[in-house]
Amino acid sequence: MPSDFKGFDIVEIRFKGGRKDFYRNASYLPLTTGDAVVIEAAGNGWHLGHVSLKGELVRLQMKKKKVPTDSKEIRNILRIASPEDVERWEAVRDLETGTMFRARSVVEELRLKMKLSDVEYQADRTRATFFYSADDRVDFRDLIKRLADEFRVRVEMRQISLRHEAGRLGGIGSCGRELCCSTWLTDFKSVSTTAARYQNLSLNPAKLSGQCGRLKCCLNYELDTYLDALKDIPQVQRPLQTERGDAFLQKTDIFKKRMWFAFRGDNNWVMLPIERVREVQEMNKRGEKPENLLPPVREEDKAPDLSAIVEGSLDRLDDKISASKRGKRKRKGGIGEVENTARAARTPRPERPERPERTRGDRPPRLVAPVEETPTPAGSEAAGAPEEGRRPRGAAAKPLNRRNNRSRGEKGDKAERSQNAEGRPTPEGGAPREERPPRSNNDRRPPRAASPDGGDASARSNGNPRNRDDRNRRRGDRPGRTGGDAATPPTPPAAS
Repeated sequence: MPSDFKGFDIVEIRFKGGRKDFYRNASYLPLTTGDAVVIEAAGNGWHLGHVSLKGELVRLQMKKKKVPTDSKEIRNILRIASPEDVERWEAVRDLETGTMFRARSVVEELRLKMKLSDVEYQADRTRATFFYSADDRVDFRDLIKRLADEFRVRVEMRQISLRHEAGRLGGIGSCGRELCCSTWLTDFKSVSTTAARYQNLSLNPAKLSGQCGRLKCCLNYELDTYLDALKDIPQVQRPLQTERGDAFLQKTDIFKKRMWFAFRGDNNWVMLPIERVREVQEMNKRGEKPENLLPPVREEDKAPDLSAIVEGSLDRLDDKISASKRGKRKRKGGIGEVENTARAARTPRPERPERPERTRGDRPPRLVAPVEETPTPAGSEAAGAPEEGRRPRGAAAKPLNRRNNRSRGEKGDKAERSQNAEGRPTPEGGAPREERPPRSNNDRRPPRAASPDGGDASARSNGNPRNRDDRNRRRGDRPGRTGGDAATPPTPPAAS
């Protein structure tokens, strides 16, 4: 610190029960916050306290409490407390509890209307201060005489308010923290129920009162914030008039700026913004009544569908996935089939009409063209031609699966074309089919190998009427199948 700097010579000292006072450090003792010091008592003697504040902060605190710095009532600090002073002060402090209970019994004997709350001994045990609270003025002259004769001390009676009493006793508030009056609050302001009304609190004394029995001091903390927010809230002095009836104010949310109204005899509340409340009030001033409290609903423009925004239909994605699966299966056929599949995936397929369900009974009977008897060469049984009662072998024994249906259908068409070329009737019984132009040499298939009997293998498998009759007989023998195959028995081979 500079050599010419002079610190503030007044220090704030704290005593029992949160009581604080200002003392002058005339001797410029090196004090720190929390040191125990011996100060000059109001009368004769000395007392012990602890330093709570020093320096320029004390000047601001004195200015706040309007205490002049040159006041003659400010007493001096004598010295820093020694260990002997602290031990003597602690011994005197242990006597305060017994003294208070004895003084309360004396008050009951004298039937005085007062409440004794605390007792504080001076450190040198020359004086005792009794703190009490009472509604009316109390004549305690007899009480002072009895207490002075019993405890051999100078008795001082000091009346305090209920708020100061709660601050001296201390405790835990409903917020879970230590009471404000016992920690930092020194000056107590009056609290009225108007502060609770501005904050829309229920006027329940059990919830609004503190441990002192008065309204809580914290009701004044947020009062200014509520008053600023209430400037935007319209004042509803009379109910809102509508065609349905009068709506009365039930509740107001100040910070969210919402108000709830209800009709007489109706328990359902209607929430309105403050703009709508002002609008209804202005209509009532002009003599108009709205149909309902709620504002009229305006039809908003409907957003376009997503399918209208996206080009094409969303079903094209499903067609694309299914087409890609089919393309994977047909890759073995060549590059042209893959390109056709990709082209079909890009163009959406038209919807197919639903086909009616058909049963077996609805199917038309299968007609088979009559087959002329042709002589079979000798030794056909040895060549592999099946006889009646034997299981067929070779091409006739293959199962009728999906892969063979196409090849067999093509062979059957060739046989029918060969029969129609000779002028025979078609399976439907109509005119013979027109002859197709002969294929070119390039389209002809290579000749098949001849059978060991000297005939064509295809003629033996497909053109042989005997093999066809065997197949038709096997199909007709199945249960539940009716047709021309089962009705016409096969013709026996001609005797050679």
